[in-house]
Amino acid sequence: MRIAEMDWRAVEAWLAHDDRCVLPLGSTEQHAGLSLSVDSILSERVAAEAAAPLGVPVFPVLAYGITPAFAAYPGTVSLRATTFLAVLKDVLRSLYSQGFRRILLCNGHGGNGPGAAAALEFMGDYPDCRARWHDWWRAPRTLAAVNRTDPVASHASWMENFPWTRLPNAPPPPAEGKPMTDLDRLRSLPPDGVRAQLGDGNFGGLYQRPDEEMLRIWDVAVAETRGLIEDGWN
Repeated sequence: MRIAEMDWRAVEAWLAHDDRCVLPLGSTEQHAGLSLSVDSILSERVAAEAAAPLGVPVFPVLAYGITPAFAAYPGTVSLRATTFLAVLKDVLRSLYSQGFRRILLCNGHGGNGPGAAAALEFMGDYPDCRARWHDWWRAPRTLAAVNRTDPVASHASWMENFPWTRLPNAPPPPAEGKPMTDLDRLRSLPPDGVRAQLGDGNFGGLYQRPDEEMLRIWDVAVAETRGLIEDGWN
């Protein structure tokens, strides 16, 4: 159940018998010809679909993350790591104060990785709480499904191209894929250099694969996330 579809009384009623919730984490950054909100769209959607049969509340996605490398692409918004971690800890403290004790952090952006350490620090301060970090797209079963489909998968490539991350009026993507970029070199470049190396923003691979393949991967991701919400707390 999305928090946007609940009032405070519904949350209070939930907390009277359960202490679980899900907090999606995303980013606003370039994704080649896909939406700038890919990471936020996917993390919030996988969380909502996974939690729906369980009735577990899903909070609105934290739509800004740590993405300084893409600053030369218009539309990208990057938080300082210190800002992101401060906001994340404030949200966790707020949830804890209301009675949530099992919080799944459903992350959709690799740059938000420092948040996993913040979750561990939070549990050190509040040892009766479980704040579990879940990179949904590279969780074991989901990543295996991606690799079975096409091992050449990367940022802004086919693996993020779902019907709900495409832009309706965007030109069709190139039919041919890109060679994988040199990631080691990319990590050493400032934002202008990153844009010069990447061009449109795809790290490498095909831009799109058939929807039936994507939906199979999606079903695995939803089921894997639901399993963590159900009994991934020990």
